[in-house]
Amino acid sequence: MSKGLLFVVSGPSGCGKGTLLAEILKNDNIFYSVSATTRSPRPGETDGINYYFLTKEKFEELINNNGMLEYAEYCGNYYGTPRKPVEDMLAEGRHVILEIEVQGAMKVMEKCPDAVFVFILPPSLKELRRRLNKRGTETEEVIEKRLGEAAGEIRQAYKYDYTLINGELSKAVDDMKAIIRAEELNAKNYPNYINEVLENA
Repeated sequence: MSKGLLFVVSGPSGCGKGTLLAEILKNDNIFYSVSATTRSPRPGETDGINYYFLTKEKFEELINNNGMLEYAEYCGNYYGTPRKPVEDMLAEGRHVILEIEVQGAMKVMEKCPDAVFVFILPPSLKELRRRLNKRGTETEEVIEKRLGEAAGEIRQAYKYDYTLINGELSKAVDDMKAIIRAEELNAKNYPNYINEVLENA
């Protein structure tokens, strides 16, 4: 393939997206899209790795010049996906994984209809509750709120190309690799190769 594929991955908090994608990103040909934000870096965060830390003026300049694939404003700060790093990696033939919430994914779907959309599901809401409790970082009230949000997000899963249940990690990793390979073999990505075969009859 001369051009890489864009994979947009969503799923509720606690479904294990980060752990799953950490395994997938061991492949050197897959690039993780770093988001941009106007908030200040937290201790230990590095520009270009955790986020691209931009001024509000620079972020709004990107918005006005169609330089963001998607963006939103939370608590007075912008968060979004810069277009150029994604397009540069795709042009180099590398696949790009964009991990964003459902609202952002729907915006990307409008701008990048050729992207591949994957929704990560927990085995059940009961299991999701167990995982959130196991973290030990949130109050019961926050967990209940997250579960309510998760149910709303899961109802949007049918809009995605693939759903993947993250129950057993190794199986979920194999399933994600299978999705990537299936898309690599999709005939729509090989028009030139198909024509070459015909021309060399």
